[in-house]
Amino acid sequence: MKRITILIADDEAEIADLVALHLQKEGYHIIKVSDGRAAVQAIESQTIDLAILDIMMPGLDGYEVTRHIREQHHLPIIFLSAKTSDLDKITGLVMGGDDYMTKPFNPMELVARVNSQLRRSIQFSQPAAVPKSVLEVGGLTISPDEHTVTLYGEEIDLTPKEFDILHLLASHPKQVFSAESIFQQVWGEAYYESGNTVMVHIRTLRKKLGEDINKNKFIKTIWGVGYTFTG
Repeated sequence: MKRITILIADDEAEIADLVALHLQKEGYHIIKVSDGRAAVQAIESQTIDLAILDIMMPGLDGYEVTRHIREQHHLPIIFLSAKTSDLDKITGLVMGGDDYMTKPFNPMELVARVNSQLRRSIQFSQPAAVPKSVLEVGGLTISPDEHTVTLYGEEIDLTPKEFDILHLLASHPKQVFSAESIFQQVWGEAYYESGNTVMVHIRTLRKKLGEDINKNKFIKTIWGVGYTFTG
């Protein structure tokens, strides 16, 4: 069985040690670095299956490390940061992060999210047994097999989670999905009441699709219920 290697990049040694301890109990091989340049070097010198990045690191910050990773690699990235504003979370997700957790954090919740990201990464890397249908509606084309989205012929750069949310909604037009349902189906884990992960992903997804805040052509909010794809 292939050994799964996780990179932890955090200049707070106590945090890195705590995360490493819990992930090692799951059987993962851990590499710890304390600055952004060392993180990039680790990514380029060996096979990393998932990266957990702090944002405020010396050398290169977490955003810069993510940009370097996304230039050549598709491994899952989880931000673990003391920066708690929605703007920080949105920036992390737009840069290419797959998930965002704030400090202080529950180590077991982080383990659950790591396991979820790795499961989805492994599933995505395996060839599909049956080709999936391309969805076309209102100038929007979603190709599950190629994992691409185009709007009026122009490709839209989505993160894996943004793609999965859009594909879920577009595959069930007019059906309303609660944030809990979206989280469970896209992340494959129980919903965490304290998080606004789905809301942040929907917000960045709308922005990339050119949605106006007061007029959403594709994704509509049903207040108090959830989200639906209108096309």
